[in-house]
Amino acid sequence: MKAIVQDRYGPPDTLTLAEVDTPVPAPGEVLVRVEAAALNAYDWHAMRGDPRLARLAMGRSRPRARIRGRDFAGRVEAVGADVRQVRPGDAVFGDLGEANGAFAEYVCVPETLVAAQPANLTPQQAAALPLAGITALLGLRDAGRVRPGQRVLVNGASGGVGTLAVQLATVFGATVTGVCSTRNVDLVRSLGADHVVDYTRDDFTRDAGRHDVVLDLVGNRSLTALRRALTPTGTLVLSGGGVYGGGSLVGPVWLIARGRLLAPFVRHRIVTLAAAPGRQHLDTLRAYAEAGRLTPVIDRTYPLHEVPRAIRYLEGEHARAKVVITV
Repeated sequence: MKAIVQDRYGPPDTLTLAEVDTPVPAPGEVLVRVEAAALNAYDWHAMRGDPRLARLAMGRSRPRARIRGRDFAGRVEAVGADVRQVRPGDAVFGDLGEANGAFAEYVCVPETLVAAQPANLTPQQAAALPLAGITALLGLRDAGRVRPGQRVLVNGASGGVGTLAVQLATVFGATVTGVCSTRNVDLVRSLGADHVVDYTRDDFTRDAGRHDVVLDLVGNRSLTALRRALTPTGTLVLSGGGVYGGGSLVGPVWLIARGRLLAPFVRHRIVTLAAAPGRQHLDTLRAYAEAGRLTPVIDRTYPLHEVPRAIRYLEGEHARAKVVITV
């Protein structure tokens, strides 16, 4: 099969299209014929080994996972022993987690990490949901504990996670403020945001009022500044983010670490978010999508052999919403 492989950390040029063996499903796994795969900020972090501290988990000298990509949608080709809830021919979507492997014609994945595709979405839209959707869902519902009537601010509202977070915050009954650049104001407003702050003109930490929950998806502001946007007992949810800026030792991890250190000493709740893949979260996203309350926004699509070009576009801060690979 064809797949995008990488044997050393570096820029998009280190990604190559190669012929590799088609995987065989082990017990508890399913083999999926990939129809679409989505890019995430995670992909360029893994590609570059950035921040360098993360290489302790990803592989010190080279990526442990040779094939890039996490999010996918496609059809089940075969199942391993002990698979009970998925059958060949089923249309599924999912997130491979740190195992990677979605930028390929076929992928093996544990049965517990796939779910039925939303019936009203294309494979491209379904592929855009898993990691970004789970991050938004857990950031607002679980970490943020958003309740009807609360004021929620999403910093990075036009990104892959942000466009879904704005919609989910609306579903949860919040009054939503989205922070984005000038060109994305209309997009964010169309997703249901009650207020939109253009960060090129206004400072949301000073000019947008106080919020019960701030979901930070960018990591470009200090804890002091972010806390200014909160009510006295509000919740700050930190979820990394950022774009490639030439490489770093710790990147957004430093902001998250400082948040954890500060949390016990302030009235604000400061929560760091770790989004774990799983069928239960995918089923929740599917239900919202099929009810017409959650629709992924796709910026651009690229064929499999143009993954390097797609990641170059994503990591340069030009992309909005999701970038999707068709296979």
